Amino acid sequence: MEGFKVDKWGYEVKTNSDSCISSINSYYHQVLSYGRERSVILEAPKQDPTCVLANILAAHYLSSADSSRALPLLQAAKSYLEQASLYEKVVFDVINCLISPSRDDDVAVELHFKLLKDFPRDLVSLKRAQVLCFYMGRPDLSLKLVEQVLSVNKQESYIYGMLAFSLLELGRYTDAEEAANKGFEIDSEDAWTHHALCHVYQYKCRFKEAVQFMEKCSRTWSSLSSFMYTHNWWHVALCYLEGHSPMEKVRDVYDQNIWKELERSDASPAEVYLNAVGLLLRVYVRGGINVFGDRLKILADCLTNKAFWYLEWHLDVLVVWALSCTGEVSKAEELLEGLKSRISKMTKKKRQHMQRAMLLAEALFEYGKGENERALEFLDETFDAINYKIIGASDEQLDVFNDVWITMLLNSGQATKAIQAIEKQLKKREGTPFLWRLLEKGYSMSRKKEAIDAGKKARALEAAYFE
Repeated sequence: MEGFKVDKWGYEVKTNSDSCISSINSYYHQVLSYGRERSVILEAPKQDPTCVLANILAAHYLSSADSSRALPLLQAAKSYLEQASLYEKVVFDVINCLISPSRDDDVAVELHFKLLKDFPRDLVSLKRAQVLCFYMGRPDLSLKLVEQVLSVNKQESYIYGMLAFSLLELGRYTDAEEAANKGFEIDSEDAWTHHALCHVYQYKCRFKEAVQFMEKCSRTWSSLSSFMYTHNWWHVALCYLEGHSPMEKVRDVYDQNIWKELERSDASPAEVYLNAVGLLLRVYVRGGINVFGDRLKILADCLTNKAFWYLEWHLDVLVVWALSCTGEVSKAEELLEGLKSRISKMTKKKRQHMQRAMLLAEALFEYGKGENERALEFLDETFDAINYKIIGASDEQLDVFNDVWITMLLNSGQATKAIQAIEKQLKKREGTPFLWRLLEKGYSMSRKKEAIDAGKKARALEAAYFE
């Protein structure tokens, strides 16, 4: 059709500019590969200011970080909407809903379902929908979305990584491993597939295999975004930590592959801090923070900068802990009050969902101060971190909060309850040495002879994974 070109998916876009289409296609690649040059989409509206798809994708890119710059792009997309292709109009409707201040997440997901029914090759819209589902804590919807378009994308790069992650979040690890292996066969450099396979190995306590696999893949990670680069290394560090490698090894990964990312001129600090503070909380719970010297204090000093607050709930919860743990109590209290204020302005439905996240933040604040009994008052009697996906964290990222809860129970003398919680976790991952150490402590506090066997099991596992 005259005045129309087609994008990477083969869908019509109203433009005469080859360079505009090229920038759009480059953006697609950057999104799906977790590249660090997603800003390439900002070139597309410059190359054709009348292109609706270029404007609305650029508006979405800017919406979370610089909404004032996003608004003119949104208005430009609206003004040229009448002459756009059907595909562009549908993408516009979806993103317009998504970046609305009064957005209804359920409506946004439903619009993505409709878009993908008519335009199933659009893997960037699939990715966008899955990210939304992740922050809603709805992996079931994420899986339905990818299954809806799988039949027409069976040989595409990236599709199996997206399938695998949804399966992981639903606890279907065998299916996830199969999907991720398919993705790896199609594209051995897909970092999201590497990530999915590492999740599987980690969950199954195949720590050495995970580390070897990820370190081999890491040669392809230099072009990844700050988040994806440091997150994959976070997984490597976690495998060393959970497999009872010397704490110095974990520290080396932190220094060389997480913190060092900040030296890059195009680094995104908040993305690095999320993985850094997530790792240091794990280290702290395991009693290894002394090996890290003043690194937690250095990180907490960075996190007093309010520019890194209110970006993600997961990060906010971790920041509250880091600040309270390092003596920045007034800053932590200020962040908590800000979170409460934000919740008060949410829709009733959203507010009800996020109250649980607020309670977790309150608990982490008290834990950071060493007030274990007070912290426990904010959590359910049957606490399980798996029920806190609403903060925008994977099962693996959430698992540390189970460790925190169990540790607080033990520190508060509630050994019986702690033992029950530990045994529940061991049913899922019995090859984790740290859980057996916690169980040994619980039994010892209860003066039970089973402590001897738990200690033996812990020692055997501590020697099983790394020399």
